[in-house]
Amino acid sequence: MKAFRAEVDVLTLTATPIPRTMGMALEGIRDLSVIATAPQRRLAIKTFVRNEGNGVIREAVLRELKRGGQVYFLHNEVETIENRRQKLEDILPEARIAIAHGQMPERELERVMRDFVAQRYNLLLCSTIIETGIDVPTANTIVMARADKFGLAQLHQLRGRVGRSHHQAYAYLMVPDIEGLTKQASQRLDAIQQMEELGSGFYLAMHDLEIRGAGEVLGDNQSGNMLEVGFQLYNEMLSEAVASLKAGREPDLLAPLSVTTDINLHAPALLPNDYCGDVHLRLSFYKKLASAKTTDQVDALLEEIVDRFGKPPSQAQTLIDVHRLRVLGAPFGVLKVDATPGVTHITFKTNPPIEPMKIIELIQRNRHIKLAGNEKLRIERTLPEVKDRVQLVRDVLRALGQPVKAAEPFPS
Repeated sequence: MKAFRAEVDVLTLTATPIPRTMGMALEGIRDLSVIATAPQRRLAIKTFVRNEGNGVIREAVLRELKRGGQVYFLHNEVETIENRRQKLEDILPEARIAIAHGQMPERELERVMRDFVAQRYNLLLCSTIIETGIDVPTANTIVMARADKFGLAQLHQLRGRVGRSHHQAYAYLMVPDIEGLTKQASQRLDAIQQMEELGSGFYLAMHDLEIRGAGEVLGDNQSGNMLEVGFQLYNEMLSEAVASLKAGREPDLLAPLSVTTDINLHAPALLPNDYCGDVHLRLSFYKKLASAKTTDQVDALLEEIVDRFGKPPSQAQTLIDVHRLRVLGAPFGVLKVDATPGVTHITFKTNPPIEPMKIIELIQRNRHIKLAGNEKLRIERTLPEVKDRVQLVRDVLRALGQPVKAAEPFPS
């Protein structure tokens, strides 16, 4: 049909390729570029989620008609589309309504679209057939009935049918009851409403991935060794191999992964609910702290937490101390710190990067420090306060001097 013109959007939202592409980009295997620059004079589409009602529909349509524009009214049930037309004629006698859907004969559908482009009609009651690339610059309002039934990518594509010129465009997402939506439907509508700025397609794709999941990337049908070793371990191995190749050396696939330091101060280490009430925000901070590679990064996160929530309680301060010790102990090959109020054990990996004489000198100078096996220090000192136990471990590690080789990379 000549009335339809094929277009290539700046970003096409798809569900399946994103995990592979994003995964390879994040691991540094391939580059990822995003085109987010809109055409000149293009305005962001204002998006509203509303309970469906005659008053809202009449107000949205009349606003567009009074400025000489045209409206899409999306009703994606062909069986009841004539009933919808009768209702629209009752509440909008001013509108000239035409119907377009995929079950119409081709010639008739082409005629309707030609008439709509020529502005013989100013309201097109249609199905999702319009998402295939039609471009009508004078149509700058779209009303979607039962928007909760559409996916996030489809909502983005449908919303993109308006706002094709320099005029301000509007998208009304109509639902029977906002309070009665399912969790995923509510998340989709919140995302499309918040991401209304130009060039937001990539970020909507990320929201879509978060809401719907990554498909078979983590599923039982995943082929290869990823399922056997686990996704997290697979990412660690992959990131270390990529880092080795970037450094110009052959990756050692048989070498053990970087040491992970386990810190146990025998005290609650967390962000309490009454301090940080949003569970998603807490998880975000936990992930950032666990990914920190330097004490400066840990301190920066502490500043952010204090800036948002105020002075941290003891549990939050202990959490920060745990990650400071983790970062401090990793270059020394520390596997575990177990600090009880009465005794503290520091366990090292085999052949840690520490000069043996430093350990001997440390034991000779401090009678309360002893060797408990080949790879463990036992420190017998009664310290009821957590901060004192943290300082003790810090002092012991600093007394060992600098590691004799570069710190091993942290898992990504």
